[in-house]
Parts: sequence; structure tokens; C-alpha cells
Amino acid sequence: MSQLNNPMEIFKLLNKSNCRECNKATCLAFAVAVFNGQKQLNECPYLESDIVERFGGKIGKQTTIEQDMDKLVGQLKRKISTIDLSALAQRVGAGFSDDKLTIKVLGKDFSVDSKGNFSSDIHVHPWVTIPVLNYIIDGAGIPVSGEWVPFRELKNGKTWHRLFGQRCEKPLKKVADTYTDLFEDLIHIFNGRQVENHYASDISLVLHPLPKVPILICYWKPEDGLESSLNIFFDSTAEDNLNIESIYALGAGLVMMFEKIALRHGMQ
Repeated sequence: MSQLNNPMEIFKLLNKSNCRECNKATCLAFAVAVFNGQKQLNECPYLESDIVERFGGKIGKQTTIEQDMDKLVGQLKRKISTIDLSALAQRVGAGFSDDKLTIKVLGKDFSVDSKGNFSSDIHVHPWVTIPVLNYIIDGAGIPVSGEWVPFRELKNGKTWHRLFGQRCEKPLKKVADTYTDLFEDLIHIFNGRQVENHYASDISLVLHPLPKVPILICYWKPEDGLESSLNIFFDSTAEDNLNIESIYALGAGLVMMFEKIALRHGMQ
């Protein structure tokens, strides 16, 4: 009998429709409730009976998301130690010297050696570290196309776009609404670049969290009784260089970093 080890494994089984027929506001909330023993898998009306039978409600030992992510970082470090970093450096837009591959993350150096040990000129946490390591290991090195698309239009974006909106775009909009110097600081701190106002936005900013996975942030200021709006766009090739789970995690990790910057500057 298969075992579910964390809420995200349960979430992946669901249809992500947020139908609320399980009496939870979102599919993610339902997944967390199942993992915590407050709900059963069969309470989702859209799960096939064979899936319910296969997993049988068997939940693994409960761990925190942070513990799961630290474990995954360890697994990725071990995988890094088995590959030839010098051979893949050019493919992923990195340099290699002194047994270290060095890649630019938001314009700052992130280095990893042949044993999987890493260091960075920028403070990073697992939400960012995991996508960076996945990019190094699996990035196909496809050149960016220059075509910007919303998260939901990436190949597997439909599965994750609601969660991406809640965990990435919505909180970043809140920061932008409250912290008026956000975009100026993102330019100076993270080597961002303000570009022409895409999609008639008031502010358009390009950041490079990874060499071949740029992001475009578009912000529309509140006007004439209409509330502000913010959307994050990706190059159409993003999923060729990074899997969709890591693209989501990268977005969430960046927003956490931006929130900390805003708090340091006195955002309420």
C-alpha cells in the first residue's frame, strides 16, 4: 500500500478545482487536512476510487514543510556530486573554475562544488535553493524566446496556477501596494531592469532569478475606484529549463525575499 509523506503529495492527487465540496476553501487546505488526519481522501468527490483504494488513507510520519525541503536539498546535493559540473556549465549559463560552478541568481553569485556544497553572495533559503539546484541538474539550456506568458499558459501551469496566484502574485501585490519603493529597490538590489510598459501596465520590471528563467513583473496602480493589479510572467521556454514545481517554488521564494526587504524598510 502506497504512503503519502507530505501535504504536497496529496495535493498532486487532486484536480485543483477548489470546488469546496469537501467543506474546505481550497484543494491545498483539503490536502493539509488529510495529512493532519482531519479529513479522509474519500471526502473529495472527484478522486477516482482506485486512487483512494491505492493510497488507503495511509499517511506517513508527519513532518514540516521546512523539514521536507531540507531533506530534498540534501538529496539534490548528493545528485550534484555524481555529475560533471564542468561539462554542463555552459549549457546552463554558468562559469566553472576551481572545482566550482558559479551561476548568477538575481545578479549575485551562487556557487556549488563537485561535492554538492554551495555558497552564495545572496541570502537564499530552500524555496530558492531547490529550484537553483534543479536548474543546474536538469536545465536543458534552451535560449529564452522573448515571448512572455502568464504562469497558467506554461505547459503544466494550469495545474498550479491558482496556487501560484495565491502564494506569489497576491502577496507581491500587497507588498507593492504598501511599499512604494519596492520596484526601485528590486532594480538596485537584484539587478532588475525596468522595461517598456508591457500590457499597458504602469510599471514593468524584468528580473533574472536564473540565467535562462527570467521573470516579468507587471503592476497596475489603483485608479478611478479600481484596485491595483499585479501579474508575473515567464518566458515561454521557462519549463524547458525548470520543472513546474520548481518554477512555483522559485516564485514563492522570491516573494518571501521581497517581503523581508519591505519589512526592513518599515512596511506595516
